[in-house]
Order: sequence, then structure tokens, then C-alpha cells
Amino acid sequence: MKQIYSDVIQFRGSHYEYGIRQGEWLRNSFILENRKKQWGIRRPRFTINESEAKAAITTFAPGIWEELQGLMHALKWDINDVLQEFGGYRLAYTKSGCSIFTGSNYMIRNYDYHPKTYEGRYTIFQPNDQGFATIGPSQRITGRMDGMNEHGLALGYNFIHRRKPGDGFICNMIGRIILESCRNTEEAIHLLKDIPHRHSFSYVLLDRSGDSIVVEASPRAVKVRQSHVCTNHFETLTAENRYHLDDSYRRKRAIDEQKGSLNNAYQAFEMMNNSTRGVFSTKYKNWSGTIHTSGYFPKELKVWFALGGDRKPEIFDFKRWLKGENIAMKRVIGMVDTDLPFVHMEENVR
Repeated sequence: MKQIYSDVIQFRGSHYEYGIRQGEWLRNSFILENRKKQWGIRRPRFTINESEAKAAITTFAPGIWEELQGLMHALKWDINDVLQEFGGYRLAYTKSGCSIFTGSNYMIRNYDYHPKTYEGRYTIFQPNDQGFATIGPSQRITGRMDGMNEHGLALGYNFIHRRKPGDGFICNMIGRIILESCRNTEEAIHLLKDIPHRHSFSYVLLDRSGDSIVVEASPRAVKVRQSHVCTNHFETLTAENRYHLDDSYRRKRAIDEQKGSLNNAYQAFEMMNNSTRGVFSTKYKNWSGTIHTSGYFPKELKVWFALGGDRKPEIFDFKRWLKGENIAMKRVIGMVDTDLPFVHMEENVR
């Protein structure tokens, strides 16, 4: 077992100032040096075009372009390097797991991936220039792997495949854009139909109305369905599915078999986070081990978060934070059953 952590990062201000602050923080972290080594041993499966990337980002999220400018100035990097690392447009993505279960007033999400990709940054950001305040763990610094905004819109996504990629945004940047610009599931669906997708993912949405929506999105099509369970296969765009789906179907069956006995959100969280209930995964070497479990409560604006399995969640009161009360916790601590290195904690993570 390995002890891991996520730093709790709170910021109120403009996107540019947020970019500066993050760049200052990154200069003293393991993340950038490890990412530099990772790029040194694998060739990017995309190209960077500054004008095209800027046009795409500013169309959907002009504030995030300002954040990238702040990162560039704080790190003293070339803009192409910033776009490759943090831009979220045209970037390649590898396989992962993930499972999501929703009730009428909560979303519980397992994030399954490889430890060497996990940044350990739990972010709470309230912009004063444009966009909505958000809470959730970051991915590639500027992106969000799941989260909720000030209007109670909660989001998580599940990987499907990266075959036949298109020019477009990757999942974590799409998640960030949705949370900063959409008030409810209706607006999020409209954006997901409009935004260009690099790869194929399911986006699970829940707002204060209690409607649980799954948006199946690929570079070629976007379909919408209602469901409370989502793993790593499409149920509408079935022609897009991968060939090896046994584990995805297994986790969905495990949730379906247990959901009828759940009486409250804590029982749902335990079903997802308990290592013996069939949903939590320890397949870290296969890029699909559960690193964190999140719980989002749109009506209460509260968030639960746990690193590793068999944990009681830490509780964040987002509503109180929005009123100006900072969260006292500096780090979330957890345990995972792996000896693999984490990119934010150790040197020479390739």
C-alpha cells in the first residue's frame, strides 16, 4: 500500500492571475520535470497550430486562453509548449476505466487511471472576469476530470476509445469548459453537440432538477440518453465501441445488481469505493485502477472526495466557500494498493 495525497488549491481572481499562480506552483513541483521526460520517450500523436488552437479555445472558453497566457509568462515557456502540455486541444489520450452512478440528488464517480498521470491537485476556483466557480480535481492542470459548478451542475466522463481521432478538444478540457460555462444539463448537452471532440467519451451530467443524463460523444456523432449508470461502453453509439468490453460490462452489472438496495448517498458511495463490491478497481498497471471516488450534491452544493478505496469521504462545503469562507484542509490523504509512482510525488516518473 502507498500513501498518496492531493493538494487543495483555492483561488479567487482572474483567469490570467490563476495561470500565473499555477505556473509559480508548478515550478517547484515534480510534475513538469516528469512530464518532460515522458514526452522524451513518446512521440505526440498530434500537431500544434497556435492560431487554430487559439481560435478554438477562445470560441468556447476565452478565459482559459488567458489562463494559458498566465502559465506561459510564469513558466517562461513558448506558447507551443504551453499548448502541448496544457491546451487541451488535439492532444492524444490513452485507455482508462471509470464508473459513475447517480441518484436524483447525487453523483458518485470512480476515477480509474494510471498513477503516473495523476497530478494530485484538488482545485476550487472562482473567476472574477468570466465563467462560473468550480470545484473538482484537475487533469493536465487546466482540465477537470470531474467536478461541479456554482449552479449545481455536476459532471464526470468515461473513456470509450481513441480510434479514429478528430481535430478537437480532449475530455478534461471539455469538462472544464462545460463546468465554467453551463448552468444545467440542457446547456451542457447543447455545448457537447457543438464542441469538436478529439476522442470518444461518455459525459455524465446531473443538475439540481435531478435529471441524470449520459451524452455519448465521438468525433463523428453525439447522442443523448437518460441513465443512472455509466461505465466504459456506449449503449447508443454501439458501432463506436471497442472490442474488449468485458470489464466495463462487469462493473455495470455490479452496480445494477446492488443499486436496488441503496437507501442513501453514503451507501452509494460505499458501493463505489469499497474494494470488495465489484466496482472499485486495483488494475493500476493496466491503466484502470481506481485512484479517487468523488461525490457531488447539486442541491446542497457539497462535495465528497476520497483517495483510494475503503475510505470515508472528506466533505467540502462549496456553498460556504462561495460566500468567502476558505476550506481549512490543505491536503487530502489516502492509500492505494500499488507500488507504481505518482507524477506529483516522485522523481523520474516516465
